[in-house]
Amino acid sequence: MRHERFGAMLALAAMLAGCGGDGGSNASTSSGGSAGGGTAATPAPTASGCSLRERQDWAAAQLREWYLFPETLPTSLSPAGYATVDDYIDALTKTARDQSKDRYFTHLASIKEENAYYDSGESAGFGFRLSIASGNSALTVTESFEGAPALAAGVDRGAQIVGIGTSSSDVRSIAAITAADPTYGIGNALGPDTAGTTRVFRLQTANGGTRDVSIAKAVYTLTPISSRYGVQIINDGDQKVGYLNLRTFINTADAQLRSAFDGFREQGITRVIIDLRYNGGGLINTAELAGDLLGGNRQTSDVFHYTTFRPEKSSNNETRYFAPQSQSIAPTRIAFIGTRGTASASELLINAMSPYLGTSMALVGTNTYGKPVGQIALDRAQCDDRLRVVAIATQNSARQGGYYTGLASTLGTTCQASDDLSRPMGDPAESSTRAALDFLAGRSCTSITARSGDATSFSAAGRELVRAARPSAAQREVPGLF
Repeated sequence: MRHERFGAMLALAAMLAGCGGDGGSNASTSSGGSAGGGTAATPAPTASGCSLRERQDWAAAQLREWYLFPETLPTSLSPAGYATVDDYIDALTKTARDQSKDRYFTHLASIKEENAYYDSGESAGFGFRLSIASGNSALTVTESFEGAPALAAGVDRGAQIVGIGTSSSDVRSIAAITAADPTYGIGNALGPDTAGTTRVFRLQTANGGTRDVSIAKAVYTLTPISSRYGVQIINDGDQKVGYLNLRTFINTADAQLRSAFDGFREQGITRVIIDLRYNGGGLINTAELAGDLLGGNRQTSDVFHYTTFRPEKSSNNETRYFAPQSQSIAPTRIAFIGTRGTASASELLINAMSPYLGTSMALVGTNTYGKPVGQIALDRAQCDDRLRVVAIATQNSARQGGYYTGLASTLGTTCQASDDLSRPMGDPAESSTRAALDFLAGRSCTSITARSGDATSFSAAGRELVRAARPSAAQREVPGLF
């Protein structure tokens, strides 16, 4: 969850301070696109160089200035002995992580890489999302992205990968890879996310045999809404239901969202499925637009969400109101499809709509991840360092937040469903889509059992989305992406 209105301006202050070496720049915040809301404090003075120690000291100073949980920071922790800036940040935020408040959300990123992803969806990789079930014998492709190498090679949702190698002669089984490294073995076997990195995938065939497919990583643009199944009108009995699958909250989603909802509006859609089952979050601005498009019957005095900083930074707090658009619809019932891979901005959207729809809205699938906090951006351009600091908490209009164990226990209605990888998302016969249609039609369902789960995992109906040891910007927002 990225707080860009505040973060972009605060990033400028940090960048100027880093270049000048002694601070001295203030940045004003904004609320709802208009100036106001106080000023951001000048970042702490730091050296202007990019040595490891200088970067670590700068990161620590920013955490002490802005971190949402300052009481959890160690009073004194030398960076000596930590080989990277991220290792030091992880040590500084360990107490908050142990309390499930900051599960590696605070991190260092590349300014260039982040801008490429959030502005256009640019990433480098095979262009598929992977999950693994208990037993670790095979990977399953949960989704492949248009314009990326995997789909071009015919590898799509439901494909079973039983081995990975650099050539057909050195393919290792998934069981062997995970036995050697249960946590990051798969990610490491897939190689660096640089164009040209090639791997051979051994795929299970329908008749029980295998076939090898060689795929090279490439730079591609991830489309937030699939051109194949992302927007549909589903005829369910005598009802027309709008279906929208949103993969990630980035800038290029805005035009696609407007187009999708304009189509729903023209069709008179009042029952909607919003499929966020693997959506790990992204820009708050895009989540707010999605809420506006679902808020055709909301007033501009209706609160969408509150954003709060720690007490001594409360002058930066914001209240965001609904702003209905010309493409907005007025839904009478909404089904949000979610899994443990549904996090951050996705959860913000679901939580924000809850007070206005009550039992006419349901979470369908499984419990969500549990990330009711967001990051601001602090830049040191000369080092290509962007520090993402957990500095804000969000609440809906009823002041409900703090859902660190997921949304299932906070919502009035939930419907348990599996993620059916044998069918495309949005297929009326796919389990989660079917359960969503049943809820919209008023049919009964079994409630989701809330659980906290593994504090660092993104899982979906018995499968865990594969993680990278140090995820890229795209992998943070699109869990399971490689």
